[in-house]
Amino acid sequence: MTVIVVGYAPGPIGDSALARAVDETRFRRARLVVVNSSRGDAPVDNRYLQEDEASELGARLDATGIPWTLHQPVRGRDAAEEVLQAAEDARADLVVIGLRQRSPVGKLLLGSTAQRVLLEARCPVLAVKAS
Repeated sequence: MTVIVVGYAPGPIGDSALARAVDETRFRRARLVVVNSSRGDAPVDNRYLQEDEASELGARLDATGIPWTLHQPVRGRDAAEEVLQAAEDARADLVVIGLRQRSPVGKLLLGSTAQRVLLEARCPVLAVKAS
């Protein structure tokens, strides 16, 4: 079965990536793997879904009728590593990521998660801007 992996963080960028991943999953009759991760030992940042948010996301995905799973690793690795690992583990046919605008200095100092996924993924990557 075809597998699509999407990197997801709550907010407009993550929601746009998720919506496109759902569309691609339907179109390809695939299975969706949603990756939502946190770098630290305590998953208390605004990008990591808490239990109630994960339940809401699950209800939204259940309503689409597509098969899906949610992976929420907390291993101290950055989001790019987690998305790339999930894509490798699932033998993904496509990775979907959201893009955000960053200044050149921000890219230089912090790197770019999207750039890393685009360059290192072993399958095609679809980059989505917030709608």
